[in-house]
Amino acid sequence: MIAWWWHSTPLTLCKTAYGEAPALSMAHVYPPHRWSATKAPSDALHFGATMAVMKPQATYVWFDGRMRTFEKVSVALLNHSLHYGTAAFEGIRCYETPKGPAVFRLRDHVRRLFHSAAVMGMKVPYTQKEVRQAIVHTIAKNKLRECYIRPIVYYGEGMGLLPQGTEVHVAIAVWPWGQYIEGDDTHVHIVRTRRLHPESGVMTAKVSGHYFNSVLASLEAKRERADEALLLDHRGNVAEGPGENIFFVQGSTIHTPRPDFILPGLTRATVMLLARDMGYMVVEKDISPARLPRYEEAFFVGTAVEVHPIGRIDSTKYESACKGSATLEIQRRYAELVHGDTAAHAVWRTPVSS
Repeated sequence: MIAWWWHSTPLTLCKTAYGEAPALSMAHVYPPHRWSATKAPSDALHFGATMAVMKPQATYVWFDGRMRTFEKVSVALLNHSLHYGTAAFEGIRCYETPKGPAVFRLRDHVRRLFHSAAVMGMKVPYTQKEVRQAIVHTIAKNKLRECYIRPIVYYGEGMGLLPQGTEVHVAIAVWPWGQYIEGDDTHVHIVRTRRLHPESGVMTAKVSGHYFNSVLASLEAKRERADEALLLDHRGNVAEGPGENIFFVQGSTIHTPRPDFILPGLTRATVMLLARDMGYMVVEKDISPARLPRYEEAFFVGTAVEVHPIGRIDSTKYESACKGSATLEIQRRYAELVHGDTAAHAVWRTPVSS
């Protein structure tokens, strides 16, 4: 007998061969004692029904080697990076663990920050160790147990495209940021906006100017009443979301787009490792939109979005949020990893001392 049951978000329809099954919620992944730590602040700005755009809520910012209050930090109007999109930045998360707050994959994020800065011709006036220490100090100074972390390296005042001789600044902001995409029945729309051509920039660099592409895609998806966008690459194959990598599940095999045409994220690498440890075959390959109906599940990954089930891509529905799905199991394993509920990969969790 095939029975149908509803997920806790009423739009997600799941089926099981074992009769009626209980509804699921995020409590299966994040237990109740963590809800207060991951719940979005009440003054979050909701762009559409499910995307939370946060107003940073913290007191202190690390700015050019000094701790300052938010209101005392200012940026010149004729700032090169503001006008030309030449800033390098990272998105990092700190999580509550049994041993206290810990930053996930801090060393790897800071290494990529320096790589992105070098791509833009910037010499960071601090060492990677100093930036890592500054991040930990900023979290502790703000007395946050869980937070999102935004280090940014940017050119200061100066007009003209060539930034030669322009001063380089470094800033670090932290703030509470809960679930990036709310709900489990995420509607994704394949947008007309294409992912930047790989030869138009350095795909491994996280540079602010690249994100005009993501903003255009997000605006287009919202106009189509979707929760999130999915971009194709210049050849017409699936690339990624505006700020997320994507995976598809078919039986015991998980497919994800090849890294050549995307920003291959650290969360993507983490999830690939977790999935292989769980016995899945993970394959990087070209994925055409015509192939999407063949998959049973789809999910986004990224530092902000973490691991998030996709309910449908345009008219194709998925059982990503159903009980027993690979998506929810990977989501649970990822949550255990970042929250320190497993001894595995402890080196990825940098403790925040008060």
